[in-house]
Amino acid sequence: MPSIHKLAEIAMEVAGKKLTMKHTAGPQGVHGRTSDNRLIKEKLGWNYTVSLKEGIATTYQWINEQAQKS
Repeated sequence: MPSIHKLAEIAMEVAGKKLTMKHTAGPQGVHGRTSDNRLIKEKLGWNYTVSLKEGIATTYQWINEQAQKS
């Protein structure tokens, strides 16, 4: 389960950007949520096939292409 910090690092790497992250206090609540994919695998035979970084890279590329069309 990646942290928000790790997600930001991956997004910056994919985008080729180096930004300064500033941590601020926020509301306290659930410290983490994860997806349990056992049921979808059991019922549909589905399992992920790409890493989080690959998925972010593909999504970033698509969004960038859409933005260039505007």
